Amino acid sequence: MATVAGRDGVKCGTRQPGGVPSPYDVLGIERGADDDTVIAAYRARIKKAHPDHDGSVAEFRRIQSAYEAITEDGDWERRQERDDEGGVPTEFTVEYLDYAVLEDYGWGLDDEDLFAKADSANLGRDAHGRIVVEPGDTLLEAAEKSDLTWPFACRGGACSNCAVALIEGKMPPPVSHVLTDEMVDMGIRLSCSVAPVTQDAKVVFNVKQLPMMQELLLPASRFGQAYPSDD
Repeated sequence: MATVAGRDGVKCGTRQPGGVPSPYDVLGIERGADDDTVIAAYRARIKKAHPDHDGSVAEFRRIQSAYEAITEDGDWERRQERDDEGGVPTEFTVEYLDYAVLEDYGWGLDDEDLFAKADSANLGRDAHGRIVVEPGDTLLEAAEKSDLTWPFACRGGACSNCAVALIEGKMPPPVSHVLTDEMVDMGIRLSCSVAPVTQDAKVVFNVKQLPMMQELLLPASRFGQAYPSDD
C-alpha cells in the first residue's frame, strides 16, 4: 500500500497575486527547502493548529491545504510554474470500494487488480465509484457531499470507525490520531482527517471491520450523528 514519500527541493516563499500567502508562506518555508524541511514544518504547524489541541479548525485546514498544494504530485517543476503563475490547489479524484464487497467476492486488499475486478463486477455506486475531493475538504466530507454514507463516529481522529485502506496515492495523516505507526505504514488512514495529495488515489473504506481496528472502535451511541452500523 502507498505511504508518504520523500520530495525533492522546491522554490518557496512567493506570494500569490493580491497578497494572498503562498503555500510556502503558510508553512513558513523558503523556496529550495528539502523534503525533510517541508514535512517538519507541516507537522509542527498542524500539531499546534489541531482542534484537539485547542487550535482553529480554519487554520488546521489552511495548513493542510498548503501542504497538499506543495505535495500534490511528484512533478516539482510543474508545481513551481503553477505557483509562480498564482495557481491554487486543484481538486482531486479518489476511487473508492467498500470493504464488505471484498468479503462477498473473496477479494483481498493486496490484490493487484482489485479495482479492475470492481469495475468488472458492475457494483452499485454505494459500493464502488469515484468522488472529487475539493481543497479544504477531508475524504469523509467529500464522500458526504457526494451523498455517500461512510462509517464514522468521532470525526476527530480518536477512533477507527471511519478508517480506510489507502491502496494507491498519498494521503498524509495528521500528527494527532489514534492509529499506530504499524497501521499507518500499512496504509490505514482515518477518512475524517485526511485528504489526497495525489490525483487518482484509491481507497477501500469501511475497514473498521478488520480485526486490528476493533479495539479502536467507538460505539455509535456516543455521537449523535454516527453511522448507525458503528456498534
